[in-house]
Amino acid sequence: MHLERLVWILEIVGQKGEATVAEICAHSDLPKPSAYRLVQDLVDVGLLEPVARGRFAIGIRLKHITHSDQSDRALLELIAPTLKQAATEVGAAFFLSRLRGKSVEIIHVETPDTGVSFLHPGLGKRPLHACSCSKAVAAFSPDLFPTGDMEGQLRAYTEFTVTNLHDLEAEFETIRQQGFAECVEEIERGMCSVAAPLAPSGPGALMSIGATGSMRVFTSAFREKLGCQIVKIAGELSTGLGWGVAQERGKTSLP
Repeated sequence: MHLERLVWILEIVGQKGEATVAEICAHSDLPKPSAYRLVQDLVDVGLLEPVARGRFAIGIRLKHITHSDQSDRALLELIAPTLKQAATEVGAAFFLSRLRGKSVEIIHVETPDTGVSFLHPGLGKRPLHACSCSKAVAAFSPDLFPTGDMEGQLRAYTEFTVTNLHDLEAEFETIRQQGFAECVEEIERGMCSVAAPLAPSGPGALMSIGATGSMRVFTSAFREKLGCQIVKIAGELSTGLGWGVAQERGKTSLP
């Protein structure tokens, strides 16, 4: 019954474009106290948003869900071929990650066809503070991942894992400035990765693409050039998905 009431409210607001609580009550027979509480619950999670005093419209989070097909399958139709090409050109495994609930997961990996050796990152959840795919999402979505909520949760996977909140906040700021995140032996010794969000805002900020390789190959200079290239690829993909103009960052090409 509680879920049904929430659906009623979303349907009423969606059909009218904007609605007050009084209008919601008139169309749903909900008592005002219940309607106020349910509307606030929907605002709190981004499914509704206030647009004027006492008026509410469909929130940006629900728009992102409903205005385009963002299923894994639909995304991979466009993204997988690009990752495959990049993997073959670079000689490293490339991955796609996305926010799923409160965790960032690697959902797809493309490997090179050139016969070179490479490291496969595997699929599944990644810690927000110790993997480039997660840090790229968390840094550009600070409202979803306030660092204060991570107090006491920054597990050390290796001696290089960032476990201090102030250090993590500083790293997130660096990620926002340069456009990409790095993981240098933070989750596994000898393994590095570089990742960037598909876009700095909107639905693309909740997804990232990147590459992983050994410390021997992924040197500091290589990671910097690769990071810029990944930002460029991400911008092109974001534009192809209709999420805005490609970013002007990361124009450096690989050696």
